[in-house]
Amino acid sequence: MKTILVIHTGGTISMSKEADGNVTTNSMNPLLDQEELLAGKVNLVVEPIFNIPSPHMTLERMLELKQRIQKAYTENIDGVVITHGTDTLEETAYFLDITLENKIPIVLTGAMRSSNEIGTDGLYNFISAVWTACSDESYGKGVLVVMNDEIHTARYVTKTHTTNVATFRTPTFGPIGMIAKERTFFASEVRRQEVCDIQKVSGEVYVIKAYAGMDGSLFDLVDNDQTDGIVIEALGAGNLPPETIPALERLLARKIPIVLVSRCSNGIAEDLYDYEGGGVNLKKMGIVFSRGLNGPKARIRLIVGLNSGKDLHELFDFLSE
Repeated sequence: MKTILVIHTGGTISMSKEADGNVTTNSMNPLLDQEELLAGKVNLVVEPIFNIPSPHMTLERMLELKQRIQKAYTENIDGVVITHGTDTLEETAYFLDITLENKIPIVLTGAMRSSNEIGTDGLYNFISAVWTACSDESYGKGVLVVMNDEIHTARYVTKTHTTNVATFRTPTFGPIGMIAKERTFFASEVRRQEVCDIQKVSGEVYVIKAYAGMDGSLFDLVDNDQTDGIVIEALGAGNLPPETIPALERLLARKIPIVLVSRCSNGIAEDLYDYEGGGVNLKKMGIVFSRGLNGPKARIRLIVGLNSGKDLHELFDFLSE
């Protein structure tokens, strides 16, 4: 019988709907007393580390989760399940994915409906996550996200709908597996990636979204000594209005790393177009293209890279991996 460490952090999966229709945090997580559902099949070690809505999640709390899981590597734990609010779940999952050695299955899950709503999905997702963490097939696949019978990689999964239970999707690539009747079925392998065992999460990195008619005003606002990096969600395959170029050149002259992703929900950022503001020229300027990540995850990657002791060349290689 496998031993699974369950770390509860809060979120809708732990909340309840009140008579007025508002969803609010419970003083006690309703999942804390569900161990009997797996009695005799799985040994659960349950720890409620936080009880917060996911917009309250911070990099410092992500680092605390990482450190708790590293401790679990020495405690005869066979896998880890983290329950989490869905708004920032993908960011926590990705942070753990690139900062933890790939030793045991680590699975995040959440819910779109609170614990006492009709059709609540929390308990079902939780049980599915436990079975995934128990599966021998889950080893070596990095941090996983399990929701609505699907298994996704932390690297590419994202929340796509504000309220639908099928909100978590992996644009372009799709889920890597599914779970049915307590069994996992994996259809894809996961590409290995560099892991950075960081001990701090310092640095100010901003995400700026491009739009038609954009000029350099927003970039000038963050052109200061407090800025450690910028992520741009660019147009299309990776292009920007030409009026932004002078401000970007000033930032690059200060050796502030600039990472470019696409604001599109599908596809990857590429240096395809050779015109003023096009991706070809942006890359020549020294802007790094991060292929496949969205803006929030590119920010996580840049912060992890900045805190890993890399020089500028190593940092750029890490960001473009």
